[in-house]
Amino acid sequence: MNNFMNRFREWLAGFMQGRYGADQLSRDLNIVLLVLIVLSFFIRSGLLELLIFAGIAWNIFRMFSKNHAARYRENQWYLSKSSGIRRRIQSFISINKQRSNYHIYTCPNRECRQKIRIPKGKGRIEVTCPRCHTTFVKNS
Repeated sequence: MNNFMNRFREWLAGFMQGRYGADQLSRDLNIVLLVLIVLSFFIRSGLLELLIFAGIAWNIFRMFSKNHAARYRENQWYLSKSSGIRRRIQSFISINKQRSNYHIYTCPNRECRQKIRIPKGKGRIEVTCPRCHTTFVKNS
């Protein structure tokens, strides 16, 4: 069995030689397709199934393509159009990771709205915003 797996890996590596492979667009498309597949269990629609089939076919075409320049342009276009939402998602993930050790407050100044990270367990403290120097009191 182990010998078979090694031969299969070698064959697959040879097959993928020179092909474009996976990029951020194909990974995100896989996530969207997975959500659509789960949704299709609850909503029976020929149009939805056609959309899923077309998405899978397009993703396979992109991954096995040898036209690197065209696939790279598609990925760059996608990255430029989705940068705002990807940045918000990364910010949300980062803030949630920090919540176990820090309180995250927003500056009360309406023009500033700077997020300020304060360590937990310090009691009631006066916070000074590093951007606009507004002071306010918060529990940590």
